[in-house]
Amino acid sequence: MPHRVGLLSLALVVAACGSADSDGAPAPSSAGSAGSAGSSHPSDGATPTWHADIAPLVAGRCQGCHQDGGISPFSLETYAQAKMWSPAFDAVLRSGAMPPFLAADTDSCKPRFGFKDDLRLSPEQIDLFKRWNDAGCPEGDPERAAALPEPPDLELEGAQINVKIPAAVTVQGPGDKFICFSLAPDLTPLAPTGAAATFVGDNVLIDGAQVIPGNAAIVHHVLVYTDKDGKSAALAGDKGYYDCFGGPQLDAPGLVMAWAPGAMPVTAPAGVAISIPSTGRLVMQVHYHPTGSAQTDDATSVQLRAYPGGIPDYVGRLSLIGNFRSQSSDGMGLQPGPNDATAKPEFRIPAGAVAHTESMLFAIPKTDVPYRIWGVGSHMHYVGTDLRIGITRQDPAGEPAEECLLETPRWDFNWQRAYLYDTPIDEAPTAKAGDVLNLRCSYDNSMQNPFVAAALGEQGLSAPRDVRLGEQTLDEMCLGVFGIAQKVSDLVK
Repeated sequence: MPHRVGLLSLALVVAACGSADSDGAPAPSSAGSAGSAGSSHPSDGATPTWHADIAPLVAGRCQGCHQDGGISPFSLETYAQAKMWSPAFDAVLRSGAMPPFLAADTDSCKPRFGFKDDLRLSPEQIDLFKRWNDAGCPEGDPERAAALPEPPDLELEGAQINVKIPAAVTVQGPGDKFICFSLAPDLTPLAPTGAAATFVGDNVLIDGAQVIPGNAAIVHHVLVYTDKDGKSAALAGDKGYYDCFGGPQLDAPGLVMAWAPGAMPVTAPAGVAISIPSTGRLVMQVHYHPTGSAQTDDATSVQLRAYPGGIPDYVGRLSLIGNFRSQSSDGMGLQPGPNDATAKPEFRIPAGAVAHTESMLFAIPKTDVPYRIWGVGSHMHYVGTDLRIGITRQDPAGEPAEECLLETPRWDFNWQRAYLYDTPIDEAPTAKAGDVLNLRCSYDNSMQNPFVAAALGEQGLSAPRDVRLGEQTLDEMCLGVFGIAQKVSDLVK
């Protein structure tokens, strides 16, 4: 499947895919620093310049990808490079295509909390780029340049484990590759002296994870899964890896993290330890995007950091909920859809359907200890266009009875990630027994969807076909990713 960059003119694929400020909020407009640099505040009518106003935004939002040797097809590291691409900035910034941060506020979804490491630009920042371009992209005085943000440290500080892929992969030719590597990490370094609480039964407690790309030019995004029973070893065989697209091809994988270029390490909220199996293996699914010449990756790795010992306030995990094929007797699971061919709900996206939806419900199982939801994410394939995740509370107790947790209205398989709420764990949304999670997935299975057309072309097909649940390129999914945690003191009562 061609990368989506290949489906747009390069003139449209610009701007940001780097890192947000360390506090997770959108970076403040550097216009405020222009005065200290000796020029007028652009919002007062002065013309923005590269050195005073644009360079800090580009450094903070763009250069995680748009750098020499990065995944982007061009660099934005210099004034000359940014000036050359500036005519295309406005369209992609205003559409939300860039920065690649899929979570958005919509008429039907306004999450209560912001997200950590939010890449989105404010309307004022977007206007600043347009005013700069309209003025002819003035460079300004380098002697009076605004301070550039420090490059983010993308390594996981204090990581005890660094597991590298077991074999080299060479990527060439026109098509993207999706490779699953079966990893066998030695987790004993996660139990240092005095940190016996790091291991709980068959699980190990961590509080951080990160992926380090071995070849940044081709590693587009990575998903890391748990494989408690170690079945990925047989799929990988002697090579150490196997082809995969929609997932690791395991019965019940857990998710450790999702990574995209420039992503900060995934760290649990303060006081939360993430539980993962201490047995079995890990599976690293790597999406490789070709550059036009043969490129090799032999060093992509995943880093893990142990919870620092003692008893955490909360113990959490990442849960995958969705992909229901039918409706259960209690009305949960797959819901009736607009194009069902039978009286029973079916997951089927008809050929040619432009605005098809599939909806799913999941009741929080019986538990005496409520969950805190500290992160959420969405997962579909190439036919998907939008995924909305919400919750209906049986007993709101001060929270909204109906709450939208996440919507990704410009779904893009190539930029999937987890969205972590920027709030203390004690204030994060709750989910209790009897509450119901709801997923609504939207799809465009027509030739007007360029990603469908490209996928069909790779299969030698000229017209859409009915799409069902599955892990192949022409299959689909409707899956929510939930970072959940329960208070330890309540669990041990």
